[in-house]
Amino acid sequence: MQKRQAFEAAWEAACKVKASTLTVPSGSVFLVKPISFSGPNCQTDIVFQLDGKIIAPTSSASWGSGFLQWIDFTELERITVKGKGVIDGQGSVWWNDSPTYNPTEDLEESDSGKFPSTKPTALRFYGSNGVTVTGITIQNSPQAHLKFDDCTNVQVSSVSISSPGDSPNTDGIHLQNSRDVAIYGSNVACGDDCVSIQTGCSNVYIHNINCGPGHGISIGGLGKGNTRACVSNVTVRDVKIQNTLTGVRIKTWQGGSGSVQNVIFSNIQVSEVKTPIMIDQFYCDNGKCSNETSAVAVSGINYINVKGTYTVKPVHFACSDSLPCTGVSLNTIQLKSVQESEGPFCWEAYGELETPTVPPVDCLKTGKPPGTTVQSKSDFC
Repeated sequence: MQKRQAFEAAWEAACKVKASTLTVPSGSVFLVKPISFSGPNCQTDIVFQLDGKIIAPTSSASWGSGFLQWIDFTELERITVKGKGVIDGQGSVWWNDSPTYNPTEDLEESDSGKFPSTKPTALRFYGSNGVTVTGITIQNSPQAHLKFDDCTNVQVSSVSISSPGDSPNTDGIHLQNSRDVAIYGSNVACGDDCVSIQTGCSNVYIHNINCGPGHGISIGGLGKGNTRACVSNVTVRDVKIQNTLTGVRIKTWQGGSGSVQNVIFSNIQVSEVKTPIMIDQFYCDNGKCSNETSAVAVSGINYINVKGTYTVKPVHFACSDSLPCTGVSLNTIQLKSVQESEGPFCWEAYGELETPTVPPVDCLKTGKPPGTTVQSKSDFC
């Protein structure tokens, strides 16, 4: 029996019984093709006890024309994945073989020995409520390691996520359209954002995280393709970030709409981070973006007790000409360069210096911007 079939049979049995447990025992190793553990007709409170190891296939034939997910939990109520085990995406074969995504190539490549251009997320939860992930290790995902899409009441704790710092697009934890999320007591090392918070997220609480290498903790990019994006009530505190591209960042595309509101970055310790504090409303990952007047509004962003070392620039606030950043607050910022570097940069950023900063961020404008915006109130969230 294929290992996937064994898991599917075990899941079918567990699905019928409330508070059942499906166990991957310690010392076991399972090679598993892409699999979905699906509701919505399952009983509640199922536990996936992972104490062994699950590894992804490294043969292109196992992936057909491509999957967005490798291990997928869908439409479940109070699902728990816990244990001391490992999920290993064996992503190096993907990083070398499929650097970019072109969906028109997928069918051709599935028959050629090359991997499909669609790189899968290692572990995803979709459309579920009461999700708990604790204790496990997720490593070397082809793309994002752990993703939550359209989920509520999510708890992630004591999780270890790791892939090389140069592994492309390997977000650690990716949130999208998810609410009431707590992520804490975990270690994340990857090739992209340690935590990525995308549109539709609110009431997100991240604390006691070690991040690095990677790109830091990011909200966005939001508003790509002239879309409306909404993120609110995000708190990131008591985190250590080392050897990353940025520390705590908000990034939005030109042409979008919507808003990022009520964000707190508190007690952030950075070590040799290129740019510890960043708001970038001109985000573009392909170098071919045109200038547009519409923008995702950024307001109520609070930085409290951000300390440590940087290598390029301490603060970078690049805000929209037509819709400046407002309510940006800096309190107890102490950042020291470890090499020759640039000073703080601000463009159309308005707020308050609650205390003197090191180095001085004199470029932050006080008060509110003059004039009117190009967006109506309906564009805001």
